[in-house]
Amino acid sequence: MDGFVIAVDRGRYTCVRPDAPDEPTVTAMRARELGRKSVVVGDRVALVGDTSGAPGALARIVRIDERRSVLRRTADDDESTAEGRLERVVVANADQLVIVSALADPPPRTGFIDRCLVAAYDADIEPLLCLTKADLAGPEAVLDYYTELELPYVLVRPDSDLAALRTLLAGRVSVLVGHSGVGKSTLVNRLVPAAERAVGVVSAIGRGRHTSTSAVALRLPAAPGAAVGWIVDTPGVRSFGLAHVSANSLLHGFPDLVEGTVDCPANCQHTAEEADCALDAWVAAGKADQRRLASYRRLLASRSGEGDARETDHRGPGEGDRRGPDAPAAG
Repeated sequence: MDGFVIAVDRGRYTCVRPDAPDEPTVTAMRARELGRKSVVVGDRVALVGDTSGAPGALARIVRIDERRSVLRRTADDDESTAEGRLERVVVANADQLVIVSALADPPPRTGFIDRCLVAAYDADIEPLLCLTKADLAGPEAVLDYYTELELPYVLVRPDSDLAALRTLLAGRVSVLVGHSGVGKSTLVNRLVPAAERAVGVVSAIGRGRHTSTSAVALRLPAAPGAAVGWIVDTPGVRSFGLAHVSANSLLHGFPDLVEGTVDCPANCQHTAEEADCALDAWVAAGKADQRRLASYRRLLASRSGEGDARETDHRGPGEGDRRGPDAPAAG
């Protein structure tokens, strides 16, 4: 039986049939012949054994289909440590990364958004900026900051009907990331009214239970005959370490800067210390925002272990504190 992995819990995998998501979930374990190959949320797998979904039934995952995309993060940005080089697959086969950021209370952190964009571009999935609390502040400053990227976005207010967002999520696998306090949990519950109940069902499987660090895929309500859409909630992912991303891949997270490197000398590292780096002249000519170049170079420094971007005092539009772009927001 074909399966789609919607949750992982200590060696037990909750799966559904991709063509029949309303049928009972199937609990499975990984077959020994898979060796050390990991199974993550979003994987398409082949199941054998007891796939009835009955209480106590346990199937086996015997094959993992080739992944069309892999969203990764590194535990730490310091490549000099074993932990810093450890890559973690967040979700497989995602179509888009929905970056949830509040416009106020807490203010938007462009450093965090930048890191998410780099992770999305590296994984070859589409980014979508979801700006919440639009009743408290306007989006102009944030949108102006990303104007060169033509970044798709949607505004969310407490009284909005989410129709625009639902359209962008329909028929796709979307990963939601965001700091505490930006309204991501509220958004998930509005999109999937049965979300808390669904997570409760997942919690009952295996030897453990669903925790705040576990990703879980939730099926979006859809009109009859419409393609099934999924959102993957990632409550434990509030930042993206980028040590696994190459310098060239990192640059592609800033497509507004790519053309400016054409005149750079060979092997240019694009840091502020590179006297002949053409990016400074590119920005001086008004072809890119100085803040974008500063963010790119800050991420380069973080990748090389020269500093942690989360401790850098970088305040983008509306940022009023000094906790750094990846510090969890209060509340």
